[in-house]
Amino acid sequence: MSADDEGTSLGATGLRAPNGAVAFATTHWSVVLEAQGDSPAAQEALEKLCRTYWRPIYGFLRRQGFGQQEAEDLTQGFFALFLERRDLSAVRKEKGRLRSYLLSALKHFLADERRRAMAIKRGKGERLIPLEALRSDEWMDMEPADPLTAERIYERRWAATVLDHALNLLKDEYAAAANAALFDSLTQLLTDEPGAPSRAEIAAQFGMTENAIAQAFHRFRQRYQKLLRQEIAHTVATPGDVDDELRQLIAVLRA
Repeated sequence: MSADDEGTSLGATGLRAPNGAVAFATTHWSVVLEAQGDSPAAQEALEKLCRTYWRPIYGFLRRQGFGQQEAEDLTQGFFALFLERRDLSAVRKEKGRLRSYLLSALKHFLADERRRAMAIKRGKGERLIPLEALRSDEWMDMEPADPLTAERIYERRWAATVLDHALNLLKDEYAAAANAALFDSLTQLLTDEPGAPSRAEIAAQFGMTENAIAQAFHRFRQRYQKLLRQEIAHTVATPGDVDDELRQLIAVLRA
C-alpha cells in the first residue's frame, strides 16, 4: 500500500465499538505494561513482540557499523537482557510507544560496557530470535546503500515490519478461505509499480466482472486497514496513541 493511499483512507476506518469509539482490546504491549511479577501472559506477550520487531534493531546496529555476526549477537543479547530485566519504568517517558522505547533502550544497551558479555549470553544459551532462518539475500537487504542514519533505518524498518505483519495476517485469512490466488492478485493492486496487472486483467483471470474485482479489492483494503490498526495497537499503551502512531509511520514511509 502506498503512503498516500494509507494517509487518505486509514483515518476513516478501523476498529469501532457500538458507540462509534475505537475499540481497544487487550494487546501484547498493554499486557506487558500492566503485568505484575512474572506473569506468564506478560512474558509470552513480550517474547512475541521481540520475535516480531527484531528487524529494526538489527538494521540500526548494522548502520552503526557492526558486522553481520556482531549485529546478530547484539540483537540476541539486547533481547535477552530486555526479557530478563523487564525494566519498563522508562516506557512512560517514551509516551508508551514500544517503537520509541526499544530504540532508547538499545542506545543504553550499546553504551553499556557489558554489552558483549550480554551478547554472548543469548538468552541463557538459546537464540531468542530465529535470525538464521533468513535467506542470505535478506541480509543484504538489511544494508541499504542510501546514506540514511541509523535512526532513520530503524524507523523505516519498524514501519515496514508493522505493514508486513498486518499483510501476512490478511494473507493467512485468504488462504484459510481458499482464496490465496485472489490475495496475490489483489495485493498487486496496492502498489503503483510498472507491470502490475489492471483490474480488468485480474477480472479476466478469475472469470469475474471488473466491478466484482473492484468490490473485492475494496473489502481487501478495508480488512487490511483494520488489521494494520490492530497491529499498531499492539505497540502503544493507550487507544488514543493509535492514530498518532499511524501518522508517524506514514510520515516515515513518505520521507
